Amino acid sequence: MVVSQPSRAGEPAVLREDALDYTPNPRSVSLARRRAARLVREWGHPDLVDGAALLVSELATNALLHGCLRDRLFRVRIALTPTAVRIEVSDPRGERLPLTRRPADDESFGRGLLLVDQLADRWGTSSRSPGPGKTVWAELGTGQPPRRPTTMSLIHHPPQISNTQNPPCP
Repeated sequence: MVVSQPSRAGEPAVLREDALDYTPNPRSVSLARRRAARLVREWGHPDLVDGAALLVSELATNALLHGCLRDRLFRVRIALTPTAVRIEVSDPRGERLPLTRRPADDESFGRGLLLVDQLADRWGTSSRSPGPGKTVWAELGTGQPPRRPTTMSLIHHPPQISNTQNPPCP
């Protein structure tokens, strides 16, 4: 864990940081979620624990389902800056970018990025550095409690989105 790090041009200084690689299996998602919750609490932001845990869970699940490659790990990085808790999940599939979509009412899947979009103050993607792949990131501002939509409100009133879902992993 890094305690402080000089900032890159235009980026806020990193006060605390943690990164860990996980094997691509469902148990890793729950391990990453619990680790994120513990770290955010230890870093003095108990009001952001639930939001950070949910963001890690959704982004890690997407990495597992859509960014997997046999025998390749995915990475979860959590950083605290003066203004935000930043969560990054990196995987080896750079050609499979996350797309939000509007799932049918009877679909069991497809709402993860809708939750990320509603919960995070900002989120996006970038190329993985170093190496091939992508990083999906989300930030929770430290100056205010995170927005907490209910899952039911997203199911019954999802935003109007017209993108398509990535095909499943081979």
